[in-house]
Amino acid sequence: MSKETLVIVPTYNEANNISELIEQVINQDENIDLLIVDDGSPDGTADLVKEAQNKFGEQLHLIERSGKLGLGTAYVEGFKYGLNQGYSYICEMDADFSHNPKDLPKLIAEVKAGNADVAIGSRYAKGISIINWPLSRLILSYSANLYARFITGLPIFDTTAGFKCIHRKVLEGISVDKIRSNGYAFQIELHFRAWQAGFSLTEVAIIFREREEGVSKMSKSIVWEAIWRVWTLKIQSIFGTL
Repeated sequence: MSKETLVIVPTYNEANNISELIEQVINQDENIDLLIVDDGSPDGTADLVKEAQNKFGEQLHLIERSGKLGLGTAYVEGFKYGLNQGYSYICEMDADFSHNPKDLPKLIAEVKAGNADVAIGSRYAKGISIINWPLSRLILSYSANLYARFITGLPIFDTTAGFKCIHRKVLEGISVDKIRSNGYAFQIELHFRAWQAGFSLTEVAIIFREREEGVSKMSKSIVWEAIWRVWTLKIQSIFGTL
């Protein structure tokens, strides 16, 4: 029996946020289920998810992994779970409330209505919609998106967005096992593969807020991966090896 929507949230040390996030996501719509992919958080994030399962039952799912294996592999594992369980729409979002759960229905509605195959919650679709970022972080993010757009040709402003709804046919069509990126480059690669495969992308303007609890996962290695990965993707697309 097919199910409707699965929201995937990777976590690492999100104990301060996870209980409230679960509540808000699941309460958006009775057809929304939530999957937490936890990378062995030492702060007990997974234990809080298990407690919440007593309340939300089959709407809340948990995959526990052995350690900090990365954002990209967490989403790929979540995608496979969603496809195997028969969900029609599969969403990504962060655990830290930088993405507002109230925006989920807007993203899902775009895909359900057939307006796009991937609906992206965009920070840059209508100017810059980011609250509480230092100027240095804003310049880095905006420049990275200009760089990625220039090299790949992607027809979207927020190439690194991690808040989106994807029709299952996209994930079936691009073979998620081929995705090699693991940091923010993962989002660029996912968008690029979907676009190159002929699927349609649209951006829905959101307001992005800097996390109030926990610690950002940004690192120099994540930035460098994004810098070189876009060239690899472009070259692969030119030679038909994507």
